[in-house]
Amino acid sequence: MTLTKLAGGTAAVGLGAVGTLHGIWTFSSWPLASRAEFARTVVGVAEADLPSPELTAVVAAALGVAAYVIAARAELVPQVRPRRLVRQGVWGVAGVLLLRGSIGLVSSALTSQPTDFTRWDLALYSPLCLALGGLTAYVAASTRAPRRRGRRLVIKRLKAHTNRGN
Repeated sequence: MTLTKLAGGTAAVGLGAVGTLHGIWTFSSWPLASRAEFARTVVGVAEADLPSPELTAVVAAALGVAAYVIAARAELVPQVRPRRLVRQGVWGVAGVLLLRGSIGLVSSALTSQPTDFTRWDLALYSPLCLALGGLTAYVAASTRAPRRRGRRLVIKRLKAHTNRGN
């Protein structure tokens, strides 16, 4: 197995697991005992400010799509066409994950009153985003589209054609 496939598989499984958790959270506060504890620890808000189950389901679906795009780009599953969407999607996923991880680390580290959420954000959420984002960026960079020789080839043929005429 190539390093790209290993990185892609790891990132896809990680995002799939996080997506599955979000799917569970549309109807449950598992693994925490109550919605209030879940809101405070996982989301960092009061229970009344929790995102709706529908919004949580959208996040779960987006994580599932992200997992697919990474697995497809790493050639672990078939790619949909146009392939450009998969290639650009991997870069997009990498950017979102790296941004979330970076912002989370900075904002949680700078908070004056540490909370359950900020402690978890520093210990798990942000580092996980950075790790998955790094793996995804590796997949994106290591599976770059081949450079087109078209322009050079046209110029070379034009030169050859012009030289024949002289």
